[in-house]
Amino acid sequence: MGNRLVFGVWGWLLFLTGIEVFLAYERLPLNLMLVLLMGISLVKAGLILAYFMHLRFEKKSLVLSLIPALVIVASTLVVFFPDSLRLLNMRP
Repeated sequence: MGNRLVFGVWGWLLFLTGIEVFLAYERLPLNLMLVLLMGISLVKAGLILAYFMHLRFEKKSLVLSLIPALVIVASTLVVFFPDSLRLLNMRP
């Protein structure tokens, strides 16, 4: 990987982090905020995995072995987020 590619990916990560910080100060509905922040975080995680952990340049078998872990983590988040919103509504 050349320096130009590394700094380009770093620039995108910095830009996406700036969007996340901007969204944190906006008054958006909670569900929309969670969807937007989780989506941006998944894109950032994908960039980090692909370029800084060098998975973009690995064999397909190694990349495909990580997909089940991603599915399990995403499924766990889908299960636990509604419960956290229920607990938020139970606060006095």
